[in-house]
Amino acid sequence: MHKLILASSSIYRRELLERLQMPFVVVSPEIDETPHEGERPEETALRLAQLKARKVAESHPDALIIGCDQVATLDGTQLGKPITHENATRQLRMMQGRTVTFHSALCLYNAVTGSMQAEVEPYEVSFRHLSDEQIDHYLRMEQPYHCAGSAKSEGLGIALIEWMRGNDPNALIGLPLILLVSMLQNEGISVI
Repeated sequence: MHKLILASSSIYRRELLERLQMPFVVVSPEIDETPHEGERPEETALRLAQLKARKVAESHPDALIIGCDQVATLDGTQLGKPITHENATRQLRMMQGRTVTFHSALCLYNAVTGSMQAEVEPYEVSFRHLSDEQIDHYLRMEQPYHCAGSAKSEGLGIALIEWMRGNDPNALIGLPLILLVSMLQNEGISVI
């Protein structure tokens, strides 16, 4: 079996991949994640997932590389990582009572053969109406400033959510494991 590499700096993706109980290493790809002019959100996510995998392959030509990216959208507008408390507050105010689509792209790149599998797994999340005090409390407790859309469903962020809909709840966290298991099988790797 090839060495398995997760091309991501996300601790959340690392924790998800650990669930599959397979040996892997993490390599953080250094790429420009700026969306291209006129690029649809799902295209941005897919391009970046593929770019991350290819970037890591440059220094690991013997590996099987997992690239991921996620773009959150509200009415077609991309919601990035807020970085600051103020930006997160703005995002959550804008999202309350509305549905956000998280486009989670997954790429499995075999650097030896050049084979690449890549798909986008959408996941919809409807947010509750919240008071400014609730938003502020959540942000101070969770500090989700590096999460697309300021929401961390795997923690206190679950209290922000009215409902969720999609094929794989892991996609919301940024690594669609159901899809990954299928991609690994296509490469001849059985998880169990």
